[in-house]
Amino acid sequence: MKSASGLRNPIPDSRIAGGFTLIELLVALVVFAALAAAAYGGLAQIARVRGALAAQQDRFAAITRAISLLERDLRQSVSRSVLGNAGEPEPALIGAPDSIEFTRLGFANPRAEPRSNLERVVYAIDNGKLRRARYAVLDRAPNSVAATRILVESVGQWHVRYLDRSTGAWRDTWPPAPLSEHLQTLPRAVEFRITFADLGEVRRVLELPSTLPPSALPSPTQTGPTPEHNTRVPTNPPDARGLR
Repeated sequence: MKSASGLRNPIPDSRIAGGFTLIELLVALVVFAALAAAAYGGLAQIARVRGALAAQQDRFAAITRAISLLERDLRQSVSRSVLGNAGEPEPALIGAPDSIEFTRLGFANPRAEPRSNLERVVYAIDNGKLRRARYAVLDRAPNSVAATRILVESVGQWHVRYLDRSTGAWRDTWPPAPLSEHLQTLPRAVEFRITFADLGEVRRVLELPSTLPPSALPSPTQTGPTPEHNTRVPTNPPDARGLR
């Protein structure tokens, strides 16, 4: 259709304004990039926090397992002295401020093998790591070596002390002198403190079983279930304040 001047009608303005200009597209891309960068930063922060929480959870679980294992072993301690690598007698419990070695009950024997249900274990700090060692036999041969594993790392300090049954006083070492008279003697209780830089200090006071007479101790070759009187463990350990 032609106008009066003989020219066709121009394209309506509404059809021309229906698209986006280059500047509008660039602005939209910049806004989208900014939103994407902000979202990625938030997701990255969430991932970092989640990883840190998982690491802390794993460390707390490792510390809990280590302390629970030490508590279990101490509650199962028994007054059974052993022979060292050179054949020398060693007390049922050897204690120092930073290490402890003792004989414990509960060495599982599901196959009823011809071996003892007792086990000799050692706990000690080495380069900031709490280690647990165990001997395959009680009375060791010259070439007997303990199998060691790391329980927990990054340990700041570890201090152990022992409550004397006869005097009621705490000692930093065990057994008291003379050694020959205390080979089978256990302390009344053991206190240990473990300090971690990230979690603070953990303190436990554990009452030990009474010293058993030699006739009540299982023989090194005993198999099968342990007699009830050899597994006697206090059911209500005293409060730490009552042992001071």
